[in-house]
Formats: sequence, structure tokens, C-alpha cells
Amino acid sequence: MGAIISLPLTSAASFAASFFGSLSSSILVSSFKSLSGGSSSLATRLIYAALLLFNSLFSWISMSANYSFPWFKKSCTSTGECGFFTVHRLNFALGLLHLMLSSALVNVRSTTEKRAALQNSWWSLKLLAYGALVGLSFALPNKFFVFFSKWISVPSGSLFILVGLVLLVDFAHEWAEKCIQHVELEDENSSKWQKFLVAGTSIMYVGAMAMTTVMYVLFCHNNCTMNQVAATVNLLLSIITTGLSIHPKVQEYNPRCGLAQSSMVAIYGTYLTMSALASEPDDRQCNPFVRSSKTRKFSAVLGSLFTFVAIAYTTTRAAANSAFNSNEQSIFLDGGDEVGYEGVSQSRNQLRSEAIRQAVEEGALPESALYDTAWAETSEGNGVSGDDERIATKYNYSLFHVIFFLATQWIAILLTINVTKDDVGDFIPVGRTYFYSWVKIVSAWICYGLYGWTLVAPMVLPERFGYEEF
Repeated sequence: MGAIISLPLTSAASFAASFFGSLSSSILVSSFKSLSGGSSSLATRLIYAALLLFNSLFSWISMSANYSFPWFKKSCTSTGECGFFTVHRLNFALGLLHLMLSSALVNVRSTTEKRAALQNSWWSLKLLAYGALVGLSFALPNKFFVFFSKWISVPSGSLFILVGLVLLVDFAHEWAEKCIQHVELEDENSSKWQKFLVAGTSIMYVGAMAMTTVMYVLFCHNNCTMNQVAATVNLLLSIITTGLSIHPKVQEYNPRCGLAQSSMVAIYGTYLTMSALASEPDDRQCNPFVRSSKTRKFSAVLGSLFTFVAIAYTTTRAAANSAFNSNEQSIFLDGGDEVGYEGVSQSRNQLRSEAIRQAVEEGALPESALYDTAWAETSEGNGVSGDDERIATKYNYSLFHVIFFLATQWIAILLTINVTKDDVGDFIPVGRTYFYSWVKIVSAWICYGLYGWTLVAPMVLPERFGYEEF
């Protein structure tokens, strides 16, 4: 009976997916290309992020309204159960789609490969596959998702948090090094970059101090032991990492580290800690932000939307980041030993690659410039504007989809774990649980730990980082 009832909805979903997929091939792709400044790789990643955002919002509404498909409600036995399993089914379907794409795109390094089209086009097929996987997920028993959420979703979500923290630490170093490089060029803009570096560092430290003060005033009352511990440990860790960044021994092995990077880590760690305290339940009268009934629904909606957008951004950026992207394009960087792509003028490109290599060795350019193929020219002498992947892929396609799978599982856990009966109805406040508060607090500690390791690692393992023993 359930299968008969589901046929009209399945057919309608298939038609809608096909129609939407056809439109996406023209309207969505062109829109995202315009939004991304003509970058085809960024446009593709934005489309996948939009699908993740849509899936997240639909999951959130399903959980908030305790909604499920009509033929599925008969298996629900308690309040919130329908929404719980609907969330896990939707994210399981999207996650499985990304795993399938990841498997199909292993070792794709050139957009000339036929498999690359599966990443950058065929949107109708992928949306139809997503709809089919959603239908398949509702055919699976509830026990499967209880097992899957415990042994797959929770570890995957934890790994996704770690990915975000690595991105933050890598961005802190990248931002500071870029500013320092511009200052060291000693051109007409050097003074502006120096002021920008000093001002940015000062503002971030002031912001961290201000948030620490707010935490102690609003959240650290006499009976709020958890908040007191979290705020104090965060303050101590920010002081320790700041001291490490300017320690003479650390500077000897890593002269480019300093207050700029540590200030960014300090403000982010402090923000995570304050966000954790502001999102905890108020059963112990330690969170004044959620006591007002007038602002509770607004804060739940705004906070949920911000969370989903932040997850989509992290996921989109991760695979193209140098910290994760192992898709090194060294085609022109080995003195002509390797063969270039069809139609590439090797003589001029080899001269340019040698100049870039020399600039990197002298410290004028970051090492990532070795893998940037945007400067390559075709045999007609034209650049590659309008398609930044004509020469090679800009990121690891397979890894990209693995990270998206991790994101879907984190969203499933974020929406369903420790949600109380009172939260179901209207809009559930995403992350307003002690579990998520502790996730944020521990994430801040891990972030400090990762940054601290990047400071001492060259000292501990000098041969690994290209330093000779002193």
C-alpha cells in the first residue's frame, strides 16, 4: 500500500528534478559563474553548496515541524521521532550521492577526461539520482539509521569539525604571510599593508578581550562552573599560544610566525567559546540570551540559517584549500620532463614556470604559486579567462565529495542529537544543547592545539620542514 501511495509523489519528484535539472544547466550555472567572477570551478562548488543548503533547510523544517512523508508516519511512535528519522534519511541520501560521485571521480586531474563532466555538468542526472536515493532511504528500516547515526554520522561529523579547524589555522598563516610578503616588497603599497597588518592584529586581540569580558560578566555566575572553566581555559590557551608565537626559539625555526596568526586564532577560539555559552540551555540560569520569549524564535531562525551557511562555506572551500588539496599540477614545473596538455605552448610556459620557481625560492611568492596554472597560455597566445580549469582541475574532485559527505553527517547530528521534547514545534534552535556547547568548547581547544603544533613542529621535526640542525 505504501508503495502505491508513493508512486504519484515519486513521479512528481522525478519530473520536478528533471525540469529543475534542465534549468540548472543553463540558468543556475550561468548565474553562479557570474557570481564567481567567471570561475567555472567556483561556480560548480557553489551549486553543490546550494544543494547542501537546500537539504539542510528541508531537514531543519522537517525536524521542527515533526514532519514526515504520509506513508512513513505509521512507523513513528513518539513525538519527534518522525522528524528525527526524516533528517537522517535526507542527509543519508545526499551523503550517499556524494560518496558515489567521489568514487566515480578518483584521480581525475584534467577536465579533458570524460569523467570530469560528471563533476561540472549532468545536473539533471544528479538531481534525479538524489531524488531516487531519498526514496530509497525511506524504504530502509528505522533500525538501520539508529546504527548508522551512531557509528557513521557521529565520527564523520567529528571529522568535519576537524576539517574546519585545520582550514582556520591554515587561513591564519596564509593571511599573515601574504601581508608580510607585501610589506617586504618595499614598494609604494608596503606601508599600507604594514598598517593593515598591525591594525588587523590589534582589532582581533581587542575583540578577543572584549568577548572574554562579556563571557565573565554574563555567563560566569557563581553556579555556572562549566562556563567558568570554559572561559578560563580559553583565556589561558590564548595567552600560551600568543607567547609561543613570539618565543625566540620558535622564531628561529619559523621566522614568519607572530602575533598576526595568533590574534586570529585567539579571536576565533574566543568566539567559539562565547558561542558555546550563548547556545547552551538555560536550565541552570546561566544563559540570559534565551530567556526572552520574544527573541527566542528569531534567534533560533537566524542562528540556524547562519550555521547552515557557515557549513556550506566550509565545505565548499575545504577541497580547494592547499591544506587538503593534493591535486598538485606540476605539469610545467619539471624542466619539460612532463608533457603538457594539448594545445599548450610549452616554450613560453616553461620560461614562466622557471621564473615562478625562482621567485618562490627567493620568498617573493608563496609555494602555492607553483601549482597555479592560471598563467598558462594556449598555442594561440590567449589566456584561459572564463574557464580556470581548461589546463587542469583546480581541486581534488574526489576529496571534495568526501568532505561534502562529512558535512551531511554533521548536519544530521547537529539537528537531532539531544533535542528535547519542548524543542520540537515551530523552529527548533539548532545547536542549543549541552552536547553542541561542549563540541564548540573542545573545538576551540583543538584549534589552539593545532596552531601550537604548527609553531613547534619545525623545532621538533626540523628535517621534515627542511631545516638543518643548528
